[in-house]
Amino acid sequence: MNALCPCGSSLEFRECCGPFLNDAQLPQTAEALMRSRYTAYTRENIAYLKQTLWPKFQPGFDFAGTAKWAADNHWTSLSVLSTEQGEPEDRDGVVEFEAKYLSAGKLCVHHERSRFRKKSGRWYYVEAV
Repeated sequence: MNALCPCGSSLEFRECCGPFLNDAQLPQTAEALMRSRYTAYTRENIAYLKQTLWPKFQPGFDFAGTAKWAADNHWTSLSVLSTEQGEPEDRDGVVEFEAKYLSAGKLCVHHERSRFRKKSGRWYYVEAV
């Protein structure tokens, strides 16, 4: 049996974020993209994190630093606190979330309000706001 998706949904990985990380589908909402990006951190899929970053910022993406940060932490849970817009018909969206992880044996919380934007039918992560 497959494991539940790390993003916190009640679906298995192969039915939830798996198709996004495997380039079989595109997330249809900003929240789905945010959840898939969290899952990419848990799976150390750094290429997905880069390809879902707003195109203008991709050339400066710190692949090695992001890979080290993802690998050095044990991701424990994701909670979506709120969403503003970010639906399939929208062009912009904001998702507020908390990602919990263990770092050097200490439980940490990454709390962020993230801005997302759609370009050519695809959602991208733009920045923390």
